[in-house]
Amino acid sequence: MGTSIAFHLAEAGVRDVVVVERDDLGSGSTCKAAGGVRAQFSDELNIRLGARSIELFQRFPQRPGQEIDLHQVGYLFLLSSREHVTAFERNVDLQNSLGVRSRMLTVEEARRISPLIETDGLLAATFSPDDGHCTPESVVLGYATAARRSGVRFHTRTTVRSIVGTGSDSFRVETDRGTVSAGTVVCAAGAWSREIGEMVGVDLPVSPLRRQIMFTEPMPELHDRVTPFTIDFGSTFYFHREGRGLLFGMSDPDETPGFKLDMSDAWLPRLTEAIGRRAPRLLDVGVRDGWAGLYEVTPDHNALIGSVGRFFYATGFSGHGFLQGPAVGEVVRDLVLGREPFVDVSSLDASRFAADRARPELNCV
Repeated sequence: MGTSIAFHLAEAGVRDVVVVERDDLGSGSTCKAAGGVRAQFSDELNIRLGARSIELFQRFPQRPGQEIDLHQVGYLFLLSSREHVTAFERNVDLQNSLGVRSRMLTVEEARRISPLIETDGLLAATFSPDDGHCTPESVVLGYATAARRSGVRFHTRTTVRSIVGTGSDSFRVETDRGTVSAGTVVCAAGAWSREIGEMVGVDLPVSPLRRQIMFTEPMPELHDRVTPFTIDFGSTFYFHREGRGLLFGMSDPDETPGFKLDMSDAWLPRLTEAIGRRAPRLLDVGVRDGWAGLYEVTPDHNALIGSVGRFFYATGFSGHGFLQGPAVGEVVRDLVLGREPFVDVSSLDASRFAADRARPELNCV
């Protein structure tokens, strides 16, 4: 998110952009992401942000200029409850009205698209051919390289210790490697954003929540086979092609908030049960390795985008930050420059919770 915003600001002619990163670029949630890109959401804003980002991902080799291994193999949501079928039918109607080519599928159609699945208990599915996945690290590299060419300065391995307002909408950003004076500050700190907000007296209700991903050994039967990003919505178990095998994961309803980046075995019984029910052939495939990363979760699983004075924020994407990064880079650029963005994001202001204006996103896992 930070490199996208920096790139778009620099491209628009802003010549004094500084990015401060505590570790290395992309080392937070981005490098642990599953890499999915989609426009299949229940919230109109998320649909628009997702669809615009897909457009920008498609042109990424030309602008900013980086190969990102975009595979538009589609997202397949598997539905096993009447309630979810009804909700996704509504979502597909909304998505179609906004130009997204999603559609409802029968169970047999879903099986043909994703042959690894077992269909017992399924009632329907949705699919959009323009969705897919790409490589998060390559996206970060592309934005950062182009931003540097436009004069953006990146201070990595630099920790922000405090942000002090100095009057007239200016700030003094104290780091462990010196001070940066700025007329505008943008917080894109992901799961660590609450602390940054507290430095300037802005409540950013973002909680870190561990999510784990694993990888299978090579699966020869996948050779030359298109495998969509498949999500068993009821259990949240998902998988997609990664190299010669699969990447797979699942949320853990018993997970508690915290900056936990170690792998835990506590989720394995529930994960194994979900795999056995929905993709049993995976139980016979070896597991190569995996990792744990952080979702940056808000109370309604929707982003925080807005500003207080010249302190701007883009955070709390609840698992959708990577896929919305290109579009949000454009939106924040326009907000900073006083322009009207391509989509009105005022309803994502962090103040919505105090005003009882939460807007829940259904299509999240």
